[in-house]
Parts: sequence; structure tokens; C-alpha cells
Amino acid sequence: MFEKGFLGYPTTFMLDFVVCALVLVVPLILLSLWLVKFRRQYLAHKRLQIVLGVVLLAAVTAFEVDVQLVHGGWEKIVAKQNLEPAALAAKIAAVRPWLLVHLVFAITTPFLWVATTVLALKRFGANPVPGAHSKLHSTLGWASTVDITLTSVTGLLFYYVAFMK
Repeated sequence: MFEKGFLGYPTTFMLDFVVCALVLVVPLILLSLWLVKFRRQYLAHKRLQIVLGVVLLAAVTAFEVDVQLVHGGWEKIVAKQNLEPAALAAKIAAVRPWLLVHLVFAITTPFLWVATTVLALKRFGANPVPGAHSKLHSTLGWASTVDITLTSVTGLLFYYVAFMK
């Protein structure tokens, strides 16, 4: 059922799903930042960040299970393009650096996001308002925002180079 992608490229459903999530996550984070910075809607910001974190964690977990366990790795998904062996080897070699750059951000993002969220939940409490933790939270939040944005951009570039080009 989830063997094929839905964006028209030789991928998997979960690869295409995560690509769509990467396109949506940055605008949703910007909305969350707008809510807190300009509207002072701290509780809405908190709720949106928690929902984004949970949804992304579930999506990435399902994605990794699909790509690694079900399909045997991204190289085997690339192999669906039916390239000659030499062309397939060249493509995989050309794509690997894009993936490695993406992984730098994709691996650090959850750590930053979890640290930002856990500290905020502990230090702001159930009804968040600005306080002593605000400066550190803002710093961690911006670091998380930059990291997830770079995760999204590099993930989209990897998808393009591996499956569309």
C-alpha cells in the first residue's frame, strides 16, 4: 500500500510524506513565532510547538522505519530508477554528500527542539508568560528554528538530487 510515492517520482509514500512535511514545517514555525512575538499568545505558541514536535517525531520515526527497515535504505529506493549499474553507482556517490550535509542538521534538530521544549515546560509551567527563562528560551528557540529550517532545505535538496534529477 505504501510502496510508491505520490509526488510522481520513484520514491516511497513516507519519503513523499516527509518532503511535504518539510515544506510545511517552516511556515508553521514562523506562524508560531508570530503568535508569540507579535500577538503575545504564549499558550498558542506552546501548543503549536508541542503539536509540531510530536507530529514531526512520529513522521520521522515512521519515515526511518520505512526507509531503513522496509526498503533497506535510500540507495535501494534510488535503484528503483532502473539506471545502469555504473550510472547508479555514480548517482549514489553524487547524492551521498547531500545526505551527509542534511544529516548534520537532521540529527541536531531533535536535540535542540527537545531541550528547548523540556526546559520551557519546566520553567514556564502550564500558563506560559515571559520570565527569567525567556532569554535562554529565545536563544534556544532561534537555534532550533535555524536548525529545522536548514534540515528542511537540505532535506528538500537531497530529495531533488536523489529522486527528481
